Amino acid sequence: MAQTRRSGTSRTNRNSYNRNTGNRRAHSAYIYDNTARDLQVQRQLEEAPRRQLSNETRKNREKARHMSFGYVAFLVGALFACGMVLINYVQLQAELTNKRQEVAILESELNSMRLANDEEYSRITSSIDLEQIKRIAIGELGMVYAEEGQIISYTNEGNDYMRRVSNETN
Repeated sequence: MAQTRRSGTSRTNRNSYNRNTGNRRAHSAYIYDNTARDLQVQRQLEEAPRRQLSNETRKNREKARHMSFGYVAFLVGALFACGMVLINYVQLQAELTNKRQEVAILESELNSMRLANDEEYSRITSSIDLEQIKRIAIGELGMVYAEEGQIISYTNEGNDYMRRVSNETN
């Protein structure tokens, strides 16, 4: 009832070529079973030959491993320049923060001065008695209301202001 099968793995191994020599492998035995055998894959991977590097590639890799004095000096200079830029940036950020705080303090001082000025203006305007000013102006200083002939009307044809110079003297 049970049939034996050939394993696909060993057939692949039998028909594969050796990379080093290009010949067929000497191992050509069939495996009759339903499970794959451990074919020592790890050992084969460890024994896999490494490609030989060209001389140019080897020299380039050797140069990449060693840094010349000029390259190190360039890196140190670039690092120093980056450090200076970062330090300057942090200083500018701190200065900006200080300026913002100063502006906030000055704005609050301005607001308190405006409030005090508005309160003083309200106090002064509320203490003025217009009737007393009118009585003093008419009674003590001799001022009178303007009469019909003293009022001159004119029209301004533009948005500019107009100044009238009179030759009359009172």
